[in-house]
Amino acid sequence: MGKIIAIANQKGGVGKTTTAINLAASLAVLDRKVLVIDADPQANTTSGLNFSPDSDEKRTIYEVMEGKISASDALIQTEIANLHMIPSHINLVGVEIEMLEVPERESVLRKALEPLRADYDFILIDCSPSLGLVTVNCLAAADSVIIPVQPEFFALEGLGKLLQTIRLVQDGVNPALTIEGFLVTMFDGRTRVHTQVVNELREHFADMVFRTIIQRNIRLSEAPSHGKPIVLYDIMSTGAGNYLNLAKEVLEKNGTPVE
Repeated sequence: MGKIIAIANQKGGVGKTTTAINLAASLAVLDRKVLVIDADPQANTTSGLNFSPDSDEKRTIYEVMEGKISASDALIQTEIANLHMIPSHINLVGVEIEMLEVPERESVLRKALEPLRADYDFILIDCSPSLGLVTVNCLAAADSVIIPVQPEFFALEGLGKLLQTIRLVQDGVNPALTIEGFLVTMFDGRTRVHTQVVNELREHFADMVFRTIIQRNIRLSEAPSHGKPIVLYDIMSTGAGNYLNLAKEVLEKNGTPVE
């Protein structure tokens, strides 16, 4: 049975989508079968993997959550053999209103994804930068959550709301939900405040913080504009090395280290 990991933070610009794309691609390169789901109406994961979010094909996570198609009908093969995607669309914005009368609306995504679990080693969900119904659905469907954290003090302050939402989901629809780890992104070792924030994170959350740190890297920033994950855009870059190390750490945490 595949593990479902949500990548969530209600604060935008913390490297959430970059992590979804590149962790998924790195796990796939390491011979794991991976599905990445774009559950953000901005559809940046979709475009970052070289698919148009404006496509007329009605095969996105929106149609899946509306019950119009099955999750398997929305699958798209990416450039990497082991990596599939379910794309997003701006229509996803309307789900919160359209699902108001739906019974057990917090569990719609979990039920939709259950038939796919056996086909993948990992299913990664890129959540929207909000704490609305779609994100709650993602957390309800997930076994664990990765929380990207930019090493700025304002970013730390915003963690409280996300952790509160995770506790509410644990108390309600998904008591088995755990935190896979806090991931430091956009790190610049020349900046004293970045080092201070990382030290505070490690002091407060200890080994819940990934050992791997994602450093600021120009090639990593360029890759989405070419519709490629960093392992295809520049395998020799610092960003590719960071995300491959993160993938290995995730595998280690889940008892299947790279041999």
